Amino acid sequence: MSKLHASGTGTLTDRYVAEVVRRIPADQRGDVADELRATIADTVEARSLAGPETAEREVLTEMGDPIRLAARYADRPLALIGPALYPTYVRLLTVLLSTVLPVVTAVTAVLDVLDGQGVGEVIVGAIAAALSAGAQMIAWLTVVFALIERAGAVGRAWTPDDLPDRSVPKKRGAAAYAAVAWHALLIALIVWQHTAQPYRTDGGTRIDLLDPDLWSGWIWPILAGLVGLVTLDAIRAVRVWTRSLAVWSAVAQATFALPLAWVLHRQELFNPAFLSDANGGWQTPDSFYTVAVVGVLAVGVGEVVKRFREARD
Repeated sequence: MSKLHASGTGTLTDRYVAEVVRRIPADQRGDVADELRATIADTVEARSLAGPETAEREVLTEMGDPIRLAARYADRPLALIGPALYPTYVRLLTVLLSTVLPVVTAVTAVLDVLDGQGVGEVIVGAIAAALSAGAQMIAWLTVVFALIERAGAVGRAWTPDDLPDRSVPKKRGAAAYAAVAWHALLIALIVWQHTAQPYRTDGGTRIDLLDPDLWSGWIWPILAGLVGLVTLDAIRAVRVWTRSLAVWSAVAQATFALPLAWVLHRQELFNPAFLSDANGGWQTPDSFYTVAVVGVLAVGVGEVVKRFREARD
């Protein structure tokens, strides 16, 4: 090691080691730095016939990009979505683009037709909605799977029990795809109705279907719960369901269902301007909201029970 520094060629090694260790956990940096310096010095010394500067450059070139080397030391994936998750990612993306996207596009077209838009405007609006919703689905699903990849959600070692001849995992996988599509559709519709303001009043004003005041409060935990459910449903599709994941699923379900039930109880879900214009003065009976609250809570409890049963199987 002293020969390497004495010859004035230690700068490249120092820079290489620094690039590696700054990308790994702090508690590993000292040992990794010592190991790398010793390896480089020994290899350079073994190639002394080539000259210290040339040998050092050759050794560092062979060791490769320090980012890749740091990833190996930190056991961190370099791919955004690795091969273990990629097939499921493609399947879920296909489900979303073939189910949720057509629904959003069709709803946009129908509302434009009801608003009296011309054929050209309806087509342009439908294309714009499809492009916007499709881009959002691709982006957010990619983010979800990238987070799963980095969280090590699929780090369980393979065993013969994972062979695809068991009916339960297949059923769970199909159910998970359907759940991802349903919860993603809810997110898309909530955001879309706020940004597109699809309902046009008799006066020609575009308004939200849901109460705009929700965006100052209760809509955020509802959306956060839905995002959590989409993430956990994606995990259900790629790994064995556990009790800890069932607990997180219960938290996400509560984050979504409880605020929604509260908003329904207070009759603050829909935009009053929309109800007034659409109902023509007819008041929605209180029993409607009571039934809706009970339904939301019953479905939420049922989903939580199902997830814990799956974790037990």
